[in-house]
Amino acid sequence: MLPAPRTPGRYRIALVCLGNICRSPMAHVVLAARVADAGLDDRVAVVSAGTGDWHVGGPMDRRAAALLTAEGYDASRHRAQQVLPSWLEEHDLVLAMDADNLRDLRALASAEPDPERLRRFRDLDPDGPGDVPDPYYGGDDGFRDVLAMVERTAEAIVEEVAALVP
Repeated sequence: MLPAPRTPGRYRIALVCLGNICRSPMAHVVLAARVADAGLDDRVAVVSAGTGDWHVGGPMDRRAAALLTAEGYDASRHRAQQVLPSWLEEHDLVLAMDADNLRDLRALASAEPDPERLRRFRDLDPDGPGDVPDPYYGGDDGFRDVLAMVERTAEAIVEEVAALVP
């Protein structure tokens, strides 16, 4: 169950990983595409960022971008950015890709964050909760596994968000 929107009729989702070049941009591209396919892109905004600043301004990891492109997604517009503490209050839902990212986000908060608004991405996965593994140091199979998790979870998120922003 997703939390209610802070602004009626609008929903803002932030996706966060470590460097904003693999997992969170893959989730961003897929979720934004699913939101658009559902006709919700005028009411639902999706952004992504990293907890670290190493890649700010740079493109998505070439392997992630190549896989997304091969699967029919547009990965060309992504530029890495770092999450801002204000995102925890501005977004309706902030989803961390793993437990370490979640811990880092909690440390950014000025007050105890609402656990319904700050969660792990796969807490919404129909196949069960868990971390989205970082494929950066692995091979192509890791990116394919992440894409499967992201697609499955994005579908579930869009179903729930659609009921919140009719």
